[in-house]
Amino acid sequence: MDFTYSPRTRQLLASVQAFTQDHIVPRIAQWQREVAAGVYPVSFMDDLKALAREEGLWNLFLPALRDDEPGTRLTNLEYAPLAEAMGRVSWASEVFNCNAPDTGNMELLHMFATAPQRERWLQPLLHGEIRSAFAMTEPDVASSDASNIQTLIRREGDDYVINGRKWFITNASHPDCALLIVMGKTDSDADRHRQQSMILVPMNTPGLEVVRNIPVMNHIAPEGHSELLFRNVRVPASNLLGAEGDGFMMAQARLGPGRVHHCMRAIGMAELALELMVDRAQERRTFGRYLHQHGSISEWIARSRMEIEQARLLVLKTAWMIDEVGARGARREIAMIKAVVPQMLGNVVDRAMQVFGAMGLTPDTPLADLWIAARALRIADGPDEVHLRSVARMEFDGASERRGQSSVYLTPADMLRTGESVLV
Repeated sequence: MDFTYSPRTRQLLASVQAFTQDHIVPRIAQWQREVAAGVYPVSFMDDLKALAREEGLWNLFLPALRDDEPGTRLTNLEYAPLAEAMGRVSWASEVFNCNAPDTGNMELLHMFATAPQRERWLQPLLHGEIRSAFAMTEPDVASSDASNIQTLIRREGDDYVINGRKWFITNASHPDCALLIVMGKTDSDADRHRQQSMILVPMNTPGLEVVRNIPVMNHIAPEGHSELLFRNVRVPASNLLGAEGDGFMMAQARLGPGRVHHCMRAIGMAELALELMVDRAQERRTFGRYLHQHGSISEWIARSRMEIEQARLLVLKTAWMIDEVGARGARREIAMIKAVVPQMLGNVVDRAMQVFGAMGLTPDTPLADLWIAARALRIADGPDEVHLRSVARMEFDGASERRGQSSVYLTPADMLRTGESVLV
């Protein structure tokens, strides 16, 4: 792969960075004040969205767009540095209509929705008129294995009836959230990965209750990580997304690119934390010396830079592979970055917090929020252990294919007889 950003990517990256500096950064304090006062969405969001769309910085995440869909057609590799730039401010992605979970939901609708479903749900999402949520995770089962989900989707005549409970459903408490994509079981007797289906549920459907917005690390996100209860929620059969039994397959298609987007944004978070650490180390003095003159601080800065660069290269490789061979062909790399990047982000942010001392624990810097994001990302979209297990399994599969082709180890008797080294 070519590590040089294309001319179009460089131009768009400069535009995103300039837009962020001119229009987003000056409003961070106002965003915090309004959210703290219970004003959400914040008063200026629609104006910023309109300006971003006017400047052509809209729907940058979706590689395949039809002529009637607004946005810029980019590859995953071209989008990577743009997502990184957006990740530096937690709510910046929404300004460009590139925010999770809407991005993954738009991809699902783009790939699997019928024409009427596209018209009703995909078009408003692509235009930034509504928000959406993806309801898969459940409190009573280990949802890192999606085949475990227990929510029932039962066919009754021309309708489906949904019963179950979901939680940590991002966006479900957003006032503009109009659509849930719900994953549940339509056939408990089918093959393990053919039991699940997805269905489109409007947020105002009777029987759907938002139980609570769950705090994450005692932090309440205004858009919500919500617990939902489905009591005989009835929707038309035409709301089924794809075909019955396709739910597990569609979840994998959705989560692959979504995990890459998370990691792209996390690189931007890590860059911000490192920049803050470097600035603090050059302006703060202890024991007659600037912090960066203490060996341990300089080492933290150097290690942070190396870890960020390593993670970025792996993310770029993964984006390139998705473009070349698809998400399925890049599943090992997707699993690797999902384990590597959040851990890297946590390490860098933790060092930066230590350099800032007590201030690093307060809202006076973004570090506390970055730390929460890093810790949450080690569980969101599958815990580290699941991805490590996947990588190990693929290594074992590869080992069985090459058995007998690896280097041969000689016994001590062979070594004495031949005079050769242990490894040939």
